[in-house]
Amino acid sequence: MIKIEEILRDAKNKVFYPIYFLFGEEPFFIDEVTNYLEQNILDEASKGFNQTTLYGRDVTARDIVDMARRFPMMGNYQVVIVKEAQVIKDFENLELYLDNILDSTILILNYKYKKPDGRKKFYKRLSKSKQVIYFESKRLYDNKIPNWISSTVKLMGYSITPMAAEMLSEYIGNDLNNQANELGKLIINLKEGETITETKVGENIGISKDFSIFELQKALTMRDALKSQRIIQYYEANPKEHPLQMLTVMLNGFFTKIFLIHKLHTTNERTLASELGLSPYFVTDYIKASRVFSSEKIESIISEIREVDLKSRGLGISDGKSYGPLKELVYNILN
Repeated sequence: MIKIEEILRDAKNKVFYPIYFLFGEEPFFIDEVTNYLEQNILDEASKGFNQTTLYGRDVTARDIVDMARRFPMMGNYQVVIVKEAQVIKDFENLELYLDNILDSTILILNYKYKKPDGRKKFYKRLSKSKQVIYFESKRLYDNKIPNWISSTVKLMGYSITPMAAEMLSEYIGNDLNNQANELGKLIINLKEGETITETKVGENIGISKDFSIFELQKALTMRDALKSQRIIQYYEANPKEHPLQMLTVMLNGFFTKIFLIHKLHTTNERTLASELGLSPYFVTDYIKASRVFSSEKIESIISEIREVDLKSRGLGISDGKSYGPLKELVYNILN
């Protein structure tokens, strides 16, 4: 399967393909490829004559075939972009075009949020044709988001500390469009080549390093009851930024990884980073925690975290928004 880096590299070298079939659950990468092609295949003077954007709700497969079979006016290419192609009811009738693909047409098909049935003849032909870029845009696992942030920042001409990348991943989540928007806001206030630190993330996005989930995890590992309770009180005072369900998911992930360290019987940092999907930057913190919490204690903690998660959803409690169960959980973890 071709990678997005290869598609963009070819496009930057002016190597284009007659058909781009961009599909999958992650819309960000589909938009990234489409936007680059939309802006860079034709010059501004040619776009008015030779670039057309269609929407799936407004066209049939036959309309697209007819458009794709036109020849460019006073240029080498015409570009036809079809957005929301997944809603076209007779989409597979585009197979007609595969029988006579024009090298002078660049047809870009955006098929978002799902994967087509690869067993069908049409998609098999698309995937095997040398004239087609057949690109699946997959969602990134949560533990891959910090690396994606670091790589994206590097492409922008800046750098970011591992902790700052983890903070953005934790608080903004796996929506890459939101991540890209926040990174765009961050770099506005930076000098060329400057490093994005945890402090800069806190100042520009409103995320406090001192009260992050990582600080809570460290406080629990150090058995610092006072700091742990201060952090929980901060969460309780800022519920929109620190919803209970997000906190229970993060804590469950933390203790589950510690439990797995016990089962793996190794403290080799490289091995643990690979097996647990951790950033090497954080491996030592997990190893320290595994020395503090026994596997039996962790089993009890994980069980209680699940109970708190159920309560946060309103099960077995009158006030699902109460941080009382979380405070009790922290107390039990420390004792």
